[in-house]
Amino acid sequence: MHSFKELIAQFSQQFDQWHFPEEPKRLYNAASHILQIGGKRIRPVLCLMGNELFDDLHPDAFQVGNAVELFHNFTLIHDDIMDKAPIRRGHQTVHMIYGEPAAILAGDVMLINVYDMLNKVQSKYKQRIINVFNKAAREVCEGQQIDMDFEQMDPEQVQYDDYVHMIGLKTSVLLAASLQLGAIIGGGSDGNQEHMYAFGKNIGIAFQIQDDFLDAFGDPDKFGKQQGGDILVNKKTFLLLKAFELCNAAQKAELKTLLATNPDDKIARVLDIFHSCKADAWAEKEKERFQQQAFARLEDIAVLSARKKPLMELADFLLNRQQ
Repeated sequence: MHSFKELIAQFSQQFDQWHFPEEPKRLYNAASHILQIGGKRIRPVLCLMGNELFDDLHPDAFQVGNAVELFHNFTLIHDDIMDKAPIRRGHQTVHMIYGEPAAILAGDVMLINVYDMLNKVQSKYKQRIINVFNKAAREVCEGQQIDMDFEQMDPEQVQYDDYVHMIGLKTSVLLAASLQLGAIIGGGSDGNQEHMYAFGKNIGIAFQIQDDFLDAFGDPDKFGKQQGGDILVNKKTFLLLKAFELCNAAQKAELKTLLATNPDDKIARVLDIFHSCKADAWAEKEKERFQQQAFARLEDIAVLSARKKPLMELADFLLNRQQ
């Protein structure tokens, strides 16, 4: 068994050697940019860990991990365009450097390469791998569309359960599917695959709560994004939706005014409301709730408890990170 840090090192060593063709330069430089500025490589490592929970690491787990990481970065390029985000991982986003047309094409060619990678796994489980991946990829797109639909709605019109459903699609399913893909390669039973998927989906929701929290209250030098970026674009987040539930009438009126305008001190004033109504404290408890649901599903997986330790350590790392 390997720790997640050891698996990150193993994965990164082989993934960072992979590269696009040289021509046309603008297309492949744009595609390479987001890969060269790093990333936590969480999803491919989950694939490796899903494999190793049931059997020794197989080369196909790295192959599928490469595909998952490439797909994730493809979604980030397109998300950044849709969100008009200037910064990703502390660097300019792809569309800011190369323009939107090149960024769109870069994402497209990355997605094509994803399927080249998936088609190289062993035939005995290739169709199962592609089916699980396609379901997750489709749901990520559905989640992104629902998220954009929410942006056109008043925060008080967005129900909390609907928001959790959206996050489950946009963020969680790829984490969950990564674990299941690894479990397929490792020979995990259908029941164990189901538990792995549920573990990953709950961790993914808790992960997004932490991400929303860091966007608002994190150190931008550590987090790698503009502090309060979600606030500036009036993005529906766990914090914003809960603040509307918890704040008093005066705070709610001020929050509505801030959403309708963009004063220079908008971020500071919104953060003050979040803190005053204890939305930040609620977020910590809600994160813990989903984490415990995840651990309950991990406990149900029929393997020795010692083999689950790396997954528990990874969950702790994800949900207590500062970046």
